[in-house]
Amino acid sequence: MKPRLSPAQQQQLVLTPQLRQAIRLLQLSTAELELEVAEAVATNPLLDWAEDAPDAGHDSHASAESAPEAEAPMEVAHDTHDADDHWDREAEPWQERIGPSGGDGDDEIEQPAAEETLQDHLLWQLHLGHFSERDARIGVSLIDAIDDDGYLREDLGALTESLRPLVDAPPEEVLQVLHRIQQFDPVGVGARDLGECLTLQLRALSEDTPGRDTAIAIAAGPLQRLPKLGIDGVCAEIRCGRDQAETAVQLLRTLDPRPGSRHGALPAGSYITPDCVIWRQNGLWRVALAAGAMPRVSIQRDYQRMIRHASSNDADYLRGRLQEARWLLKGLESRADTLLRVVRCLVREQAAFLEFGAQALHPLTLRNVAEQLELHESTVSRAIARKYVRTPRGTIALRDFFASGIETEGGGSASSTAIQDMIRKLVEAENPRKPLSDARLADTLKAEGVPVARRTVAKYREAMQIPASHERVRIG
Repeated sequence: MKPRLSPAQQQQLVLTPQLRQAIRLLQLSTAELELEVAEAVATNPLLDWAEDAPDAGHDSHASAESAPEAEAPMEVAHDTHDADDHWDREAEPWQERIGPSGGDGDDEIEQPAAEETLQDHLLWQLHLGHFSERDARIGVSLIDAIDDDGYLREDLGALTESLRPLVDAPPEEVLQVLHRIQQFDPVGVGARDLGECLTLQLRALSEDTPGRDTAIAIAAGPLQRLPKLGIDGVCAEIRCGRDQAETAVQLLRTLDPRPGSRHGALPAGSYITPDCVIWRQNGLWRVALAAGAMPRVSIQRDYQRMIRHASSNDADYLRGRLQEARWLLKGLESRADTLLRVVRCLVREQAAFLEFGAQALHPLTLRNVAEQLELHESTVSRAIARKYVRTPRGTIALRDFFASGIETEGGGSASSTAIQDMIRKLVEAENPRKPLSDARLADTLKAEGVPVARRTVAKYREAMQIPASHERVRIG
């Protein structure tokens, strides 16, 4: 074997400021998005609320009339055995207020929002990941030790000891599981210090991102001493040019030093505002954005016209704000488009769940959806994070459409959520004098074509907070 050079084509994504803003907007909840847009309107004179939808144009991306055909509501055949999807090609405004039955909805506030902690978000990703039972136990222990800012500040040696005797794993094995958790959303979670947190975020960027490699070197070295060293000191320590160092430092400032903070508990009294609406009409499932999920903002034309006649300094300022306004409108359009694509995919995959409930939920992972839509898994994760949809079955979280699964004896597969629902119904119907043991529950499920181990039944039972059989005995 001799070393040789050969040309190769490779596609890479460069994270421009515009794309970085689009990614950030995607992961915001509807309430957070409203605050974000309100702040932008208050600070940017080129932005204004669009009380009446303006004429469609390059800058009016948030207007109802500018919604292209691809954003029309979707229809899915009501018969779950029919593989064909049906699309309603009549353009319907994004901003139209639509209720579950297709009529006007009077109230979007459905119910108090359940608190979702960072641990909830990470455990959900762990549950959907391809982890062995042993690695999953290690992962649960690691996630439990991650603080609200997203850092793992506990010593790995102490964590390894705490796993025994449940799991007797060497520190190297625990570290391998940690590295997998560090690939979860939000990017940078599971880091053991600030340098590692920023390095994880930097490595997630394209290799072509300006200043990336230099920023990694700073994060791994003089990061904590940066204020004291200054740019010249950094240049001398890591041996780079001044321009390189300044670009790298600017890139570091755009990163999030507390990646877990967005997943803290919701304020008391918070309510769920649905992001999308799913309803059935003439036997077909339809999808549309809920009113308020796409804030109505537009370019302030009066200020835009002033650019031609303003002084040089004023014109430069207004052009900068105009560019920011355009980026925001593009980002809002991208967010709406991605959210609709993801929800449409979920409806196609889980139409039976919408019709029959949790027992009909099919196994579905982030990877499945990402592959269908040709998106990155992290994009799908951001799109569904803290997003809710109003359905005829009530307002539910988009994450509820996902579930891991096991193979059935019939050659198909059953989701963990469906299996839990089956276990719950068996327990509800059992003889209270002779409750079903985990082994009996496993045998019953196996007889129905779902081969589940006793320990798996026990795990699901405990997850549903159902007591063991000896604790469920009722006499008289």
